[in-house]
Amino acid sequence: MPLQNRVLPTGEIVAIPERGLFTGNRGIIHDPATKTLLRRRWTSKAWIICLCEYKGMHREVMARRSWTELFFLDEVTALAAGHRPCFYCRRGDALRFRSAWAKGNGADVPSAPEMDTVLHAERLDGKAKRAYPFDGDIASLPDGTMFAAAGVPYSAAGGGIMRWSAGGYRPNIVPKAGIEILTPPSTMRALSAGYRPVFHASAARSR
Repeated sequence: MPLQNRVLPTGEIVAIPERGLFTGNRGIIHDPATKTLLRRRWTSKAWIICLCEYKGMHREVMARRSWTELFFLDEVTALAAGHRPCFYCRRGDALRFRSAWAKGNGADVPSAPEMDTVLHAERLDGKAKRAYPFDGDIASLPDGTMFAAAGVPYSAAGGGIMRWSAGGYRPNIVPKAGIEILTPPSTMRALSAGYRPVFHASAARSR
């Protein structure tokens, strides 16, 4: 039976078979004795995106009182949920993200904690995921931006959109109304400034 450690674009953590391309964490939010989540969904503002394989390191998932291993379909999904690249196992990507963040947000190059503080305010509305109403042209959204329409998540790519699912992306008709942006604004500006997130392989078949 899958553990409850798969993250949706909405930030919700669920139990589904699909693992995805990346892992990451929000601090310690599980009980290692039962391998179940605690009531809290974060204990740290540093919500990061990590590699599933790094220098031969191995961890038994949710087995000890250490950070809780979460999993994402791809980096696009993780960014939408409010995470950012890890400066340890994904240093090159993290540096590129930080540079694009500074350029897109018209700011000095931030420290990781400074980005985390901004993201924490942008990704949450109380304990719920914050979403941002949007009535513009979907074709104007930078690649990798995720949004929801009628509760269904989508990603912008190449001027079009793809419907998100736990197993990958699917082609879809563009929704006309009720669109809410899931990707935090500062991250979306980093995407506009040139950061290129990793898409699941299914995205290439769905554009």
